[in-house]
Amino acid sequence: MNGETVRGIILIIVMAAGTMLTRFLPFLLFPGTKKMPAFVEYLSRSLPYATMGLLVVYCLKGVTFSQSPYGLPEIGAVVLVGVLHHLKHNILLSIGGTVVYMLLIQLAVPALAG
Repeated sequence: MNGETVRGIILIIVMAAGTMLTRFLPFLLFPGTKKMPAFVEYLSRSLPYATMGLLVVYCLKGVTFSQSPYGLPEIGAVVLVGVLHHLKHNILLSIGGTVVYMLLIQLAVPALAG
């Protein structure tokens, strides 16, 4: 084996170990018989919403609202995801927002531009 192959194998092993550590560590630190600290319970309730908010901000940070298409595909996708989640309470329906965004980018943006 050459050096590149060995480096690749080591990289895969290190990434797998890191992934396994982050997946198993919570179960080792907080077994089912032990009560979680209040701070960890607070984080488990608040972090999903904070993560979603961060993702929305990150996705909209490069949108130019002063030039065509004026952020319409992004706004349409965000509104659709919000409405679907409010009505159905199923986060998997956010995939529908991605589909609508891709359709709007492919169909509506060229129509608005030309």
